[in-house]
Amino acid sequence: MTRMLAMVTDGFGGRGGIARYNCDFLSALAGAGWQITVVPRYAPDPETPPCGVTQTPSHAGRPGYAVRVCFEALRARPQVVFCGHLFMAPLGLLVARLARARFVIQTHGIEAWQSPGALVRAACADAHLILSVSRYTRAQVLSWAELPPERVRVLPDTFGASFAPATASNGDNLGLDGKKVLLTVGRLDRHEAYKGHDRVIAALPDLVAGGHDVYYVVAGEGDDRLRLEALARHHAVMERVRFVGAVPKDRLVELYRRADLFVMPSTGEGFGIAFVEAMACGTPALGLGVGGAKDALGDGELGTLVAPNENLAARIAAQLNAPGLRGAPLSAAVKSRFGPGQFTQHARLLLERLVEDDVNGAVTEIERHDGR
Repeated sequence: MTRMLAMVTDGFGGRGGIARYNCDFLSALAGAGWQITVVPRYAPDPETPPCGVTQTPSHAGRPGYAVRVCFEALRARPQVVFCGHLFMAPLGLLVARLARARFVIQTHGIEAWQSPGALVRAACADAHLILSVSRYTRAQVLSWAELPPERVRVLPDTFGASFAPATASNGDNLGLDGKKVLLTVGRLDRHEAYKGHDRVIAALPDLVAGGHDVYYVVAGEGDDRLRLEALARHHAVMERVRFVGAVPKDRLVELYRRADLFVMPSTGEGFGIAFVEAMACGTPALGLGVGGAKDALGDGELGTLVAPNENLAARIAAQLNAPGLRGAPLSAAVKSRFGPGQFTQHARLLLERLVEDDVNGAVTEIERHDGR
């Protein structure tokens, strides 16, 4: 039985892609018999961790969080310390040394794309393993981290079993029967304006002028909504943009299934789990061919990659006219690459071999996932 202490920003009951990744990753290990203590900074929603996982109350404040993590390290005596976000790496290294444990760091997206401060770089240099959600993030880490390349491995996001094509029509709760629906799912955070909602809104007039009776559904909440609403009014398409706010998981699956095309022309995705969730529901997806989105869209084999300087309206129109792979065949293709079974196998392989002091032997079996 292997013991792990997981330091995470968002734990079970957290929100967003990082929270989901943490839960999927820790659940995969717990299913193999690991005993895991999770110390989250945020966990606002009720969620019961799986068997083998114990989660402490959340601690948003830094001093209180540091004290709690050190206490749990002394109590649990973990063999592995998992640091779920790069900015916590210095604390994670301290805790790993305190517990004399293996040290694993998780990297996601833009937080790892530029060289961080000296303390973070030093912590990374001492890590036994750094996980990245995409080839692009891995390459960026290796551009500034002073450690052997074999210590930085790719473990892409996955999705739950509920993300699947509909077996029967549940009707249209959006009131958009007969209309073409574009969908974006993501936080409306002014610090994450790179997700590209504004690009889609700006493309709507050309799509309508081209004869597409199209509506744009935006799922997510945040402080950038007022700016996007103003932009929709500026382009005279406010009646074609539906801001539906944050939605529960079952409703999210319905939105993915109803959409004709998932669109997220983001320039800052570490991976882009929403692409994969949409395609798992059988809905075609379109994104920019930059960052980690290339991995999520299968280098263009699963979804459509668009260059940043291309005419977005024209590419959306082409997909609405001829979407190509969709429905059950698309879902099956996504599942074979990013499904829960694949994710669980690779997560266990990397971490169990790490404990056995055989990282190099473990990674040879998953080379295709990080382009090596």
